[in-house]
Amino acid sequence: MTFQPDYKNVQDAAFNRKPKRLPLYEHLVHDNVMEAILDKKFADLYRGNLREKEEYFTHFCEFYKRLGYDAVSFECCIGGILPNGGLLGGHGTSVIQTYADFEKYPWDELCDMYFEKFGDYFRALGNVLPPGMKAVGGVGNGVFEAVQDIMGYEHLAIISYDDPDLYAGLFKRMGDISFAIWERFLKAYGDSYCVLRFGDDLGFKTNTLLPADDIRKHIIPQYRRIVDLVHSYNKPFLLHSCGNLFDIMPDIINNAKINAKHSNEDIIARFPVWVQKFGSQVAHFGGIDTDALCSLAPAQVREYVNDVLKECEQYAGAIAFGSGNSIPGYINLDNYLEMSNTVRTYRGDF
Repeated sequence: MTFQPDYKNVQDAAFNRKPKRLPLYEHLVHDNVMEAILDKKFADLYRGNLREKEEYFTHFCEFYKRLGYDAVSFECCIGGILPNGGLLGGHGTSVIQTYADFEKYPWDELCDMYFEKFGDYFRALGNVLPPGMKAVGGVGNGVFEAVQDIMGYEHLAIISYDDPDLYAGLFKRMGDISFAIWERFLKAYGDSYCVLRFGDDLGFKTNTLLPADDIRKHIIPQYRRIVDLVHSYNKPFLLHSCGNLFDIMPDIINNAKINAKHSNEDIIARFPVWVQKFGSQVAHFGGIDTDALCSLAPAQVREYVNDVLKECEQYAGAIAFGSGNSIPGYINLDNYLEMSNTVRTYRGDF
């Protein structure tokens, strides 16, 4: 039987409504994995002109459809356009040391810069989406990651004590920029998306990266602005955030008003723990720890997936299944295929 995608399954799951079939979901699948499974080299087309980008996304969508996904995952990150950025995943000295530096930063140029760099990617994807298929994603990076990208985590922690006004101003200004980008994105490309999301890793394995009260005061209000905007388009919002967030999950749910949350690691809590604790309030995307997906044998992956699905059965309308993080280029391909095929067997595709 030929698989026919239906994005409404993912959208229903994100809205915490039981879909017609359990959706598969990945935050990110590395190009190497897609090329290996399709047995096609196409990653270099991503950097080409609009026609070449369309060809890239044609193969990209073919991959997701072949593996039984109802929606593709695609976003472009704000960090990709921030002048003097790159400190989120690297080391260096922040260009903003004082409030005077903050005022000189080219904030007003960032929205145009974002669409000058990424507009053709969203356009190309929208041009080639197969019937029944839409995307999950949008404008990547939440305000915490975007602020870190120009400040660095250590420097940000220091100014939280040394210059509270600058600290607060960074989150507010980045929130303004994020909102402006999202507003323009939804008008131009929102029709191609069934679920909107950004990633903002707020924690690590034992706690949050900032004090919980700082997250409540400076970050969650900025989330709420974007989530409300997404809701005005009658679409659900998915937050991808790694880490131990149990202390702030009630605030994220009740004050940010997200519809769904993604990311789980067994060292923090197995996926069913998240689902059983919060599944009556928000949907949960994920399932199998990415580390386990890399290290187990295929038969163990099958057992793992079936165990998680069984534990989550009573919340069948509140989940989409996949890795707890993403599919990296070094994944064991047999394990990845075992995971997706086990879910597809469970939902009756085979």
